[in-house]
Amino acid sequence: MRELGIGDLAQRVRIRPSALRYYESIGLLPTARRVGGRRVYPASTVRRIALIKMAQQARFTLAEIRQLLDTAPDRGVTRQWRALAERKIPELDHFIQETQALRNAVADCLACGCMNFDSCQLLSPGTAEDDA
Repeated sequence: MRELGIGDLAQRVRIRPSALRYYESIGLLPTARRVGGRRVYPASTVRRIALIKMAQQARFTLAEIRQLLDTAPDRGVTRQWRALAERKIPELDHFIQETQALRNAVADCLACGCMNFDSCQLLSPGTAEDDA
């Protein structure tokens, strides 16, 4: 089995070694084996970190990710994932709506063309943003 030192792993997955140490301390990563006092991880850790990063991009909290990763295969990882995903979908829908509203606000500012924040009608009291 191939192993990666903490620096090599960090470079490969594009996160800082301190983040790897933190993930290990909160249980997202198993405790690294020590060789000459340095942490070494099995190559399979790359895949686990890819899952962590994907879940973070999907706005899962570290606690939710840990909950998913802590599920023993015999306790139904698929069932656990489904439950977490079903709870996350409405949060993602809300995030998408908020992001779309922000995108539209930026587009409206560009379309206005005044480029004067002190007198812009879009930023005046009583605009749609104040009513939301």
